[in-house]
Amino acid sequence: MPTFTYKGRNPAGQLVEGILEGANSGAIVDLLRGMGLTPVAIKETAAKAAKSTSGLNANLFKPKVTHIDLLLFSRQMHTLLKAGVPILRALSGLQEAAINPAMKQVIAELRESLEGGRELSQALARHPRVFSSFYLSMIRVGESTGLLEEVFYRLFEHLEFERYMREQVKSALRYPSFVIMAMAGAIVVINIFVIPAFAKVFAGFGAELPLMTRILLGFSNFMVNYWLVMLGGVVGAAFAFRAWVATVKGRHDWDRMSLQIPIAGKILHKAALSRFARSFALGMRSGVPVMQALSNSAQTVDNAFIARRIEGMRENVERGESLLRSAISAGIFTPVVMQMVAVGEESGAVDDMMDEIGGMYQQEVEYELKTLGQQIEPILIVALGILVLILALGIFLPMWDLGKVAMKR
Repeated sequence: MPTFTYKGRNPAGQLVEGILEGANSGAIVDLLRGMGLTPVAIKETAAKAAKSTSGLNANLFKPKVTHIDLLLFSRQMHTLLKAGVPILRALSGLQEAAINPAMKQVIAELRESLEGGRELSQALARHPRVFSSFYLSMIRVGESTGLLEEVFYRLFEHLEFERYMREQVKSALRYPSFVIMAMAGAIVVINIFVIPAFAKVFAGFGAELPLMTRILLGFSNFMVNYWLVMLGGVVGAAFAFRAWVATVKGRHDWDRMSLQIPIAGKILHKAALSRFARSFALGMRSGVPVMQALSNSAQTVDNAFIARRIEGMRENVERGESLLRSAISAGIFTPVVMQMVAVGEESGAVDDMMDEIGGMYQQEVEYELKTLGQQIEPILIVALGILVLILALGIFLPMWDLGKVAMKR
């Protein structure tokens, strides 16, 4: 997502500067207002700032705050605040107990900010790489409503849900990835070592080889003679893809195309909508205004295409349209979801309905992930069969022809 530098004034009139991530400048305005700041200037920064070689090396080896660190931090803060421990003393205890040096440093800087008179949300905003805009908005709501410990628990549940989704996806893709890598390795070995050996035998036939054999021999010769060029092309394509995805338009286009990938696309779509529904329900229950809740939720879907559609919903709501009409115009929800949103608006329980939608999508994602191996297995079998067929036709057809000639003699 794009990164924006901002300047704003707090209720005391003091100038506050920082960095936030958002879909666009309008989303940053909503986030700043949710943090109690009046926007003064918002400017989009470059995708990647220029860094010196020493700075790059330092960042490569510097420990980072992980998702687990943030999850534990949220859970422990909830427990300590619920027990009546003052926030500074709670942070001090967490700093001593932290194992990750990066998290220990972040907590130390949070303490310094609080001791300097800043609010917790402002202290967290100084670490945009650790605490997302959604996290900051929820903390701001907790500060204004006096329910900070409850907000920390809700954030813990949200982060736990995110971690569960990622682990499920990794587990489901482990077997297919292993099979694909094994097939790729087999293709390389066959083309570099096996086919060249058969090529020497075929050369003594003195007859025209079948088309499939000539194709296999040509591809094998290309791999043997230009393997370095192919390796460089693969590495170059990988770097070019990463550079393209790092751009705002490239990220949007890739996320849109990824939703069309067979089998995986529908899982990504449902997972993103599940994250949106859960985070939107969480924001509404915590007292966040609808427009700000939509902006915050857009930060959690991990898909630029869907995030932009959600930002479009926010703009429509801002113009006075109902949540239902805005959701219909977004074009990313099913009719069943539309019906549930309509019921939520009529009954005044949008947060409950969105939580139900999140749970429904989560159950569908879990089912899809459990059956992912069964869905991919036929495709892998077909691909493996095609590979074996090509090799059989290319290698054994000439030997079969040679056998028939020998029998006629």
